[in-house]
Amino acid sequence: MSTSTVAPTSPLRIGPHTVQPPVVLAPMAGITNAPFRTLCREFSEGKGLYVSEMITTRALVERNDKTMQLIRFDASETPRSIQLYGVDPVTVGKAVRMIAEEDLADHIDLNFGCPVPKVTRKGGGSALPYKRNLLRAILREAVTGAGDLPVTMKMRKGIDDDHITYLDAGRIAVEEGVTSIALHGRTAAQHYGGTADWDAIARLKEHVPEIPVLGNGDIWSAEDALRMVRETGCDGVVVGRGCLGRPWLFADLVAAFEGRTGARAGGTDGYGVRPTLREVADVMVRHATLLGEWIGDESRGVIDFRKHVAWYLKGFAVGSEMRKRLAITSSLDELRGGLDELDLDQPWPTGADGPRGRTSGNNRVVLPDGWLKDPYDCTGVTEEAELDTSGG
Repeated sequence: MSTSTVAPTSPLRIGPHTVQPPVVLAPMAGITNAPFRTLCREFSEGKGLYVSEMITTRALVERNDKTMQLIRFDASETPRSIQLYGVDPVTVGKAVRMIAEEDLADHIDLNFGCPVPKVTRKGGGSALPYKRNLLRAILREAVTGAGDLPVTMKMRKGIDDDHITYLDAGRIAVEEGVTSIALHGRTAAQHYGGTADWDAIARLKEHVPEIPVLGNGDIWSAEDALRMVRETGCDGVVVGRGCLGRPWLFADLVAAFEGRTGARAGGTDGYGVRPTLREVADVMVRHATLLGEWIGDESRGVIDFRKHVAWYLKGFAVGSEMRKRLAITSSLDELRGGLDELDLDQPWPTGADGPRGRTSGNNRVVLPDGWLKDPYDCTGVTEEAELDTSGG
């Protein structure tokens, strides 16, 4: 089926919030801060849902300065969406009640998908759903504490191929009042390697028809998003690495789900926004500028932007020395000056789309001692297992 003949999907309902088109920016540590969310929303004309980077519940409850900055939303952001990480039900409950009582957000997402060792070794992220009773206790505390705020969750298939948890976790989520579930079609052991299992997304949708299911994994283009919905029957998509250095992907996604082609000026066949290097350079400078304004220091903003340089320039004819130079800039003038030395009339390069970010797979998942002995026993998991800083 041609993507041009795909009918627009139904709106996604997250509690009282309508997300149309049903497109969600995945929380990514160090990436989906307020400046990046602003860029993505600008390209989408405010359509979709944009989630904060992961916030640890202990750091929030203790009002850690860095954490309190991370939960700051621009006045134009609506709904305001926070993703929380937690291992201890009591601490998660405190954090959720704090958000609800102090009107810090309009939507709470819970992280059960992070595969990085510093999270899984505490029993958090993608390790946690293996402990069914612990998962249930956390979800119950969160939903109860949230009051009228909708609570959603993001998870992976399981720890590894021998410890698959997503179907059990999905049923528990429904029973505890979770509003929707996002599934990344990989295990924790896969990290970001290999190919995402979209069939698992379809199975979860069949298993929990009571609530929306969103699919995540290997969405690099608007065509990928439409194909995921078509092949799995999911209610929406969650986009992570596909928008690294490509915030204009959200313009493509909106056009695709609305049944339009040529997302904006520069669009070619299909839904693709194909900016020239000059347009990309302008977005890079704006991104770095927004970071500086958010942090309150131009130099620190540009330094924080450095991680994005390679993603923005992927596929363009930019020499290795210039790439290195741009990746160590410390001021907007320095960044702009370096970019102005490039051949900015370069068109969008062939092969510039596709995987970006981390791609390693087949990793040993670091878990607490004895974690896999009993999928129900959660003794020994206390508030001490909580991370005390945010950032995933």
